[in-house]
Amino acid sequence: MKLPYGEDTLREMELWPFIELQQRSRLPPVAPLTGVDAPPPARPALPPRSSAAVAPSPAPADPARGTRIAQLDWPGLTAESAACQACGLCRQRKQAVLGVGATDAPWLFVGEGPGSEEDEQGEPFVGPAGKLLDAMLAAAGLQRGREVYIANVVKCRPPGNRTPSADEALACAPFLDRQIDLIQPKLIVALGKTALTRLTGSEASMGSMRGRRHDYRGIPVVATYHPAYLLRNLPEKLKAWEDLMLAKKTLAAL
Repeated sequence: MKLPYGEDTLREMELWPFIELQQRSRLPPVAPLTGVDAPPPARPALPPRSSAAVAPSPAPADPARGTRIAQLDWPGLTAESAACQACGLCRQRKQAVLGVGATDAPWLFVGEGPGSEEDEQGEPFVGPAGKLLDAMLAAAGLQRGREVYIANVVKCRPPGNRTPSADEALACAPFLDRQIDLIQPKLIVALGKTALTRLTGSEASMGSMRGRRHDYRGIPVVATYHPAYLLRNLPEKLKAWEDLMLAKKTLAAL
């Protein structure tokens, strides 16, 4: 069977073994990537938006601090995050990891928080999960530093790479909101449950939140699994591929 998208693209995301298994099982292939190795198909209707109310920005614990951060430019935001002591994560970090990428990017990817390698290098997603994210971006025709900006819910590494607490996410909320204001992305991709909860206010499972559009402050949000989760659950990469296609379709329809 000839696939309507390139083998190289699927190998980029390490999806090819699952595609071969899918073919042997005669299961329907995943949807093609529009514009890659195939003429664009007719645009189908987008999945409905989430029925949940649009999530507002979390109220900062210190309103004056939130107001000050909301007025910063990029150099000021970098300096403020480097000196931040708003929560206990500052005590064990080597450095704050604000984000990386094009500051006018149409795509914003939001993850959970820095890991050990990110804490060392000062850039998000540089470890194994980062390599997979780069492969996912390449498969979708994107590249960090060009069409993409990458940030995290919290800017300092949680000890032992644990999930950030709600209070820690709240303390960092003004930084992410200011990044969104400065970048003005056309679409946000929430990588994992922590980012999805932060952006939608919902504690629902990732499985129930995938496959439809959500909104944060009027910006479309598409949910997918965190790359670190995909490294532990390889077959779920097919779902992540579907989520990226939904994101591209959503952006194209704006």
